[in-house]
Formats: sequence, structure tokens, C-alpha cells
Amino acid sequence: MSKKVVVISTSLRAGSNSNALAEQFAAGAKEAGHKVEFISLRGKEIKFCIGCLSCQKTGTCVFKDDVLPIMDSVLNADVVCWATPIYYYEMSGQMKTLIDRMNAMYPKDYRFRDIYLLTTAADDDLNSPKRAEMGLGGWIECFDKSELKGRVFCGGVDGPREIDGNAKLKEAYEMGKRV
Repeated sequence: MSKKVVVISTSLRAGSNSNALAEQFAAGAKEAGHKVEFISLRGKEIKFCIGCLSCQKTGTCVFKDDVLPIMDSVLNADVVCWATPIYYYEMSGQMKTLIDRMNAMYPKDYRFRDIYLLTTAADDDLNSPKRAEMGLGGWIECFDKSELKGRVFCGGVDGPREIDGNAKLKEAYEMGKRV
């Protein structure tokens, strides 16, 4: 059965290593016959949440920026895949900002069940993405019908396109095929 898969690449850097993982995940999901929407935060306007909680009353944020169409895509997806570089042993700030801004989703019905996380870092310690996983886990806990189904971490990549030729690209591709 074909699923709607949304892949969100949160890196703003050209030649991003985490974006390369996201592209491979998307390619695998497409090959498996799924409908894939690839969303890059590069060039998007995403304002900070101001905590007014208006979204909890109205179902929409007071800010009119690029978050609304992203949120609509996530709400209507079967699968959501997040890709982020690890900065100071945590998800990118733009990923966290987007998660905070999607607070309007909390009281709404949603389709997604399976969540995936792709991470890259200069540090190759396998614990490098743990805080990012915990942060995303907090978001997942707010949507009790969903769960983290898989993750790929590629450490030891710092500069743009350093991931080229790395076996983790194939791992992300294969994970995308299995969604």
C-alpha cells in the first residue's frame, strides 16, 4: 500500500550532509512506490514561537510564514522523516523552532504513525545524536499514535559533501525503501 512520506531536511547549508541522507531516504521511499514530499527548510521563513497559545484556541498560528504548509503536509502524512545536523550535541535550532511552531497540530487529528530521524555530525561518537533523539522524542510523545521507527547517524562528516560515498547513504536509502 502506498504511503504519503514527508521528509524534512532542516539544514540550511549548501552541500549539507544531513540533506544528502534525507535525499537518499526519499529516493528509497519513492522506489518502494510511496508518494514523497521533500521539504527543505533552506530559504524558508520560520518565526519563533512566542508562546501566546492562540493556536490552541484557533487551530492556527498568529504568524503567517512558511510553517502552515509544512504543518499541513505533516498532519496528512503517514510517515515523517526528520533530517538534522547535530550542533553542540543537539538538533539544529531551525528544527527545534519548527517543532515549537507546529504546536497548533497538538489538538488536531493526524495521520502520521512512523517517524524517522537522520543525523550527521563532525563527532563520530555514537552518542552524538542522543539529545536530538530525546528532543524529537518529546514531540513524538505528544502524538501518542506515533513512534520513532528508525534512525541513521553518520558521524565524522563536517564539511559540505563529506558524506559522499559513505555507506550511511545506502543505509538511509534502504530504510526509506522499508517504510
